[in-house]
Amino acid sequence: MITIKTILAVLIMAIVTYIPRALPLTFFRKKIESPWIRSFLYYVPYAVLGAMIFPAILYSTQSTVAATLGLFIAILLAFLEKNLVVVAMGSIFVVYLCEFFLVR
Repeated sequence: MITIKTILAVLIMAIVTYIPRALPLTFFRKKIESPWIRSFLYYVPYAVLGAMIFPAILYSTQSTVAATLGLFIAILLAFLEKNLVVVAMGSIFVVYLCEFFLVR
């Protein structure tokens, strides 16, 4: 009985995740020529990713101050066009230092 429920749950999840991918293909047969819609669709993934990540950044540490400083350093390094690894490691290092000195 558990196996049937598991298979049913996987099938339902597969259908639910397939629908948003298949619907645009069925409705938009021609190339989208509107510059506004094209730019909107271009920026949607970045906006969704930011909305998903931002709360996790603030609540992933013991201190909100450390998280905010890490976020600020990440934004600063990204603005300076540093490599993604440098941005991640820099923000992790700042959070580590803040946690080490603030929590003790």
